[in-house]
Formats: sequence, C-alpha cells, structure tokens
Amino acid sequence: MDKFTDPLIESISLCFGAQIGKTEVELNMIGYALHQTASPVMMVYPTDTIAKFASDKRVQPMIRSVEPLADMYDEGSKLLELDFVNGNYMVLVGANSPSSLSSRSIKYLFFDEIDKYPAFSGKEANPIKLAEERTKTFVDKKIVRVSTPTIESGNIWQSYMDANERKQYYVPCPHCGVSQTLKFKQIKWPEEHHGNADMIRDTAYYECEHCKQRIDDKHKMDMLRQGEWRAVNESQVRVVRSVAYHMSSLYSPWVTFGDVAYEFVKSKDKPSELMNFINSGLAEPWKSAKTKSTQNLVFTQSEVPRGIVPQHAPLLIASVDVQQDHFWWEVRAYAHGVSSYLVDYGQASSWADLTEILIDREYPSEYGEARKIVRAGIDSGYRTDEVYQYCAQYPEVCVPVKGDSSHSPLAPPYKMSSIEKGVIGGMKLYVVNTDYWKDFIFARMVRPANEAGTIHLFKDCPEEYSEHLRSEEKQEIRNVKTGAVTVQWKPLTSHPTNHLLDTCVYNAMVADSVGVKYLPEYDPDTDDEEDDTDDEGFNADSRGWFS
Repeated sequence: MDKFTDPLIESISLCFGAQIGKTEVELNMIGYALHQTASPVMMVYPTDTIAKFASDKRVQPMIRSVEPLADMYDEGSKLLELDFVNGNYMVLVGANSPSSLSSRSIKYLFFDEIDKYPAFSGKEANPIKLAEERTKTFVDKKIVRVSTPTIESGNIWQSYMDANERKQYYVPCPHCGVSQTLKFKQIKWPEEHHGNADMIRDTAYYECEHCKQRIDDKHKMDMLRQGEWRAVNESQVRVVRSVAYHMSSLYSPWVTFGDVAYEFVKSKDKPSELMNFINSGLAEPWKSAKTKSTQNLVFTQSEVPRGIVPQHAPLLIASVDVQQDHFWWEVRAYAHGVSSYLVDYGQASSWADLTEILIDREYPSEYGEARKIVRAGIDSGYRTDEVYQYCAQYPEVCVPVKGDSSHSPLAPPYKMSSIEKGVIGGMKLYVVNTDYWKDFIFARMVRPANEAGTIHLFKDCPEEYSEHLRSEEKQEIRNVKTGAVTVQWKPLTSHPTNHLLDTCVYNAMVADSVGVKYLPEYDPDTDDEEDDTDDEGFNADSRGWFS
C-alpha cells in the first residue's frame, strides 16, 4: 500500500497464498484512489458473475462503511459502474467481457485472481493486455495484479518473476533473533505421529533454521509485527517501476503451523489436492509435469514369485483390457490397508481363454489353499456388446467398466450407470475416472515394500509390465477457449503400449468397489484355522468374500 502512493511505481504484483488478506489490500488501494484522487478505477475479475458478486458483497459494503467514501457515493449507481459526486467512477468487469475491457480510459487498474482468467476475451486478445491498453493515456498509471499462483507460466508467477524488484517477508526468531522467511520444510512434528493427520495438526511446530529452537503459534503475531519486506533479487534497472511480493499462508494469523502440516499430509498422495496445497498454501507454482516424468520411477517388487498369492492377501481381483483380436489381463491380490500384489498378467486370444483365467483357474497361495478371482472388471470401450453379453453370462464375477475421458477434476473416482438394452435383467456399468486412479497407482507404486497401501509387482517382474506403466505421464493442458490449466495423464507417443496401465487402473477401481479398504488385518494365529470367517463376516476362502 505504501508503494501504491510512490510516484515512481507503475506496477505492483502480489503472489500470495490463501488467508493472507490480498483482496483487502486491493480494497484499501481502491478506497484511497476513489477518495484522494479524481481518476477512474477499474477492477477486473475472472468472470462477470464474480464481478457482480464482488460489487454487491465486497466493494459497495466497503464504500458504505467508510464515511468519506459514503458521503461521495451516488446510491443510484449501477451494480457494475459505481459513480461518485466528485465526477469520479469505478467499473467492475469480467475478464470474459471484451467490450467492457476496452471501452474507456483508466488510471488505476486492478486485477483479481489473474491466474483464473481465460486466455482470450471472447474473440479478442488476452484480457490482461486489453485492460492494460486502457491505461496508456495516464503517465502516472497504477496497475495492481493479485492472485494465488497455478503454474510457472501462469500470469501471477510471470508477473512476480518479471518485476524489477521482488520482495519476501523476513521475520525474527523469538529465540535467537535472526530474521528469516517462513518455509514449509521447517514445520516439524513428532515422528511417532507420522501419517496421523489429526495428531500432526495438534503437535506441529516451526523450527528456526538457525538456532533449531521450537517456534509455536503463540510467537507468530509478534514475529509478524517485527518483520519487514526485503528484496531478494538484484535490480537490473536504474529506476524501479515494478515491484512484486511473495507470501505463503504460513504467515497468516488465522492459519496455524498445524493447519498447514495437516493439509499437506491429507493431500500429499492426491496430486490434484497437492497442487492446490502448493498453489494456495505455499503460494508456489506447480512445477511442470515434465519434471515429474514416469520414466525414471522404480516400482516396488515383493519377494513373492509370479503366480503365487501372498498368504496375507486373500482377495483376488482381475481386470481386462479388450483389443480387436486379443485381451490383456492381470490378477492382483489385496491385503489389509489396500496393499496389493501383482500375481500374474498376460494376453488371452479368445473369450474361452479368458473364462479359464477368470472363472475356472485357481491361484495357489504361499501356505494356504488356492484362491479364485472374486471380481473381474472388463473394459467395455471396445467390442461393447460382446463384453456386456460375457459379463451377463458370469454376473457373479464379471462387471463391465469404461474409462471416463472427460478429465474433469470434479469427477468422482467412479460412478455407476444402468445398462438395459440387450441385457436381460439389466446390468451396472462402472465409469472410471482414469486420471484419479493413475494418480493413486503411481503414488503407491513407489512406496517402500513394508509400508501399508503399497502396490507391488511380483518378484523379478518382466520389464514389459513397467514399460506399459511408463507409457504415460502427467502434462499441463491449457484450454484454448477458457485459458484454464489442468494437469492430465497423456500418452508419450501417438501409439502407446499402455494396455497394462489400463488393467492396473481398472483393477484398483474394481477392488475399491468391493470394499477392499475394509479388509481385516491378517492374523496367522486365527486365519490358518478351518473357519476363515472373521468377526465382521468376511470370508477369505476362495470366492467367499461376498458370502
């Protein structure tokens, strides 16, 4: 706000996390511009709808609550054009409205959440460029950009990096007095609470990177009051005309160190949620997906040989990817904690071969009796009618599945729809959010072998299986119409060999659909007895999971 009154400064950028007060800073600047000057103000929001909401719920209440502004305000103003008795005005527009962005001259220009703007405004150019054109007639213009970041090429991060002067907030340690920026890696919690998000929230603290002393939330307000903004780059210009500020939610008076740790633990295995934590919590851009390539991943292998079911993993799930003249299939055994073990995989050339694998075959276990497949998901995206008829023939085991190609970040892990046509009695089709399950798989395939929830390959698994899994990687996809950026799984080549990645995805989803998360923990003292039914009624013997 001090820089807003500096006559040399033309551009101010705030790359902030959530709950820092960045919108309040903009409102204060707007109030100053309206009261202390007689120059027009424009506020640009991502959409017209948001602009209307902000005018009604944020801007006009602010004006009415400040006496000097209230005395100047014309109550007959329109919702998106606020007039004042001194002849001044403020317009609120959406970045999706080209006519509003290019219809008048503006001295004070504000952008809110610019990383959510569309790439183009209607058929016009970039909405930020359109709006900035309106300031050319003012030599003392001010442009303020505010947003949480998204990706490195996003508007706010580029604005931060391009500024003549970049600043971060330094706070003194209450113990040694050395000033430092608050960093997520310095948030600590007791080792015995590892993985327990609720206990971590209650016990997390900040460790000074210099004296290593414990800093608690009770120290934060005094640290903030004594802090100061410091430049973190060497300016390469004679006159600083643009300045940018970076601040994470670790600084927020309303967010505890435990809150930050809790959000990290809850989101770390879900890339879409982890991206939100990094963007909104740490105010950092999501690194390019190319830096997170699958090519160098080393997948976890068990000590159990091919074709053998681990003793403690009684639930067998199969999945099939259907091709024009053959099938790819895999069988996995599941244990307590959603740990899974690849038992076998391969190709089948006919429906009869598939029947032998899915329905008739028994899979030997390490020490107990052989197991049979409880549920099998069969891809119905190709040869659809054949798949439906086959599943109708073996309804106690086989279900049709189909990948959802919408890539919607709001889609559930899977959903069911009814199939009536051509199937006597009807059937349920499972529509699979493939991006969700690929995130799930890759997060768990690189875990240590002894950790709960790890996805294992069998001992000495052929490289063929891993090559199928590495056929795709996450990429940033920008919608050319809306400008929205999403992170999606995409093939590395135009003709990928990814059939076993598909079977792995379907397998994880089908296991979830039958309640694998409720599998009881294996107890060798009781599970080796004749009756394999546990206290909850689950029976791990052969196909007795549903009995």
